[in-house]
Amino acid sequence: MITGVFGMRVWAPVGALTSLAYFFHRQRVALAELRAADGQRTIDRSLLELKMVQVVFRHGARSPLKALPLEEQVEWNPQLLEVPPHTQFDYTVTNLAGGPKPHSSYDSHYRKTTLKGGMFAGQLTKVGMEQMFALGERLRKKYVDTIPFLSPSFKPQEVFVRSTNMYRNLESTRCLLAGLFQREKEGSIIIHTDEASSEVLYPNYQNCWGLRQRTRGRKEAAALQPGISEDLKKVREGMGTDRSEEVDFLVLLDNVAAEQVHNLPSCPMLKRFAQVIEQRAVDTALCILQQEDREGLQMAVGPFLHVLENNLLKAADPAPPPNKTRKLYLYAAHDVTLMPLLMVLGTFDHKWPPFAADLTIELYQHQESKEWFVQLYYHGEEQLPRGCPDKLCPLEKFLNTVSLYSLSPEKYHMLCSQAQELELGNEE
Repeated sequence: MITGVFGMRVWAPVGALTSLAYFFHRQRVALAELRAADGQRTIDRSLLELKMVQVVFRHGARSPLKALPLEEQVEWNPQLLEVPPHTQFDYTVTNLAGGPKPHSSYDSHYRKTTLKGGMFAGQLTKVGMEQMFALGERLRKKYVDTIPFLSPSFKPQEVFVRSTNMYRNLESTRCLLAGLFQREKEGSIIIHTDEASSEVLYPNYQNCWGLRQRTRGRKEAAALQPGISEDLKKVREGMGTDRSEEVDFLVLLDNVAAEQVHNLPSCPMLKRFAQVIEQRAVDTALCILQQEDREGLQMAVGPFLHVLENNLLKAADPAPPPNKTRKLYLYAAHDVTLMPLLMVLGTFDHKWPPFAADLTIELYQHQESKEWFVQLYYHGEEQLPRGCPDKLCPLEKFLNTVSLYSLSPEKYHMLCSQAQELELGNEE
């Protein structure tokens, strides 16, 4: 039954299929004519016009989500929460339909954990705010100063902003926008967000039963893998704790990364094993979401890929609806979003996505051939997506790669609930 679901890929709503099919046909004809003229593939980049940019980014530096069971705890002083004046930028948060901001169950959960010093778990710090402001300035340098693509001030008709419903992400977005537009705006800044139960900007284990079942026990199994288990034992012994249920490499990295970026004194053992901790955390994550597990990756980031894919298709549509396509789409997400996205695109470098990491997708059109191209960046560095002949990738080839993992809302619901329905049927 699952094979039937994925036997055919539908890229766009039925009403747009005919025009898009003809569009890609004319594109191939134009390319064939170009190749026939000189016998090889040549692209004059000076004839490329930037049409759209999508940026998926991790929030800035924050406090840990869970303290380590150590006698000497790192002190998280509320002074670390000071807001730099140049990052202040007013915004409003709504749900996806424009209604009131949903309740954040995650923020309520984090406030139940008070770290030594008085800060809550998962709070964006001044360091994190500065990181996001710097990312915004980098985007401004490219898309406002170097390429006259965006207006110097924020315009809602040019920019769409979406974030997960966590305060650190909303505030990270504020800082990025302050850097990108230098606190200048022509209209209200609206950040769209969703209920935790239906959020697609991270792997939603709560909402997707199939994903939860598929990955059940994998983190525990990873801790028993040769190499991982030995290194974990060394670190635990060095820390003076053997409470294995409280310490794994994911918790260790979360604390190490937070302490390092804030220059706080860490446990000497954690400093000495910092590189091992990061690598083993990546190994653990790859045991949970496995490269060869296509359906697992589909359920993890398929719905979000569908959003990114549809944005590309709308921008490339030869007859786009008026005022429906923005120049810039910003998505405030998480490390657990970026990792599977990078895996799907074939660009994962086996390093944990740091605070303020960004994945940028640019869409260009050649002004003579009318061909569309995608350029992918991670940390501002060009990437070669899977299935692409060059870093400047023909849109059709890029979509072919994305379509292997992208899931419409209907297919996502079907895949997430299918295993549950089968199990319930067997119980009857």
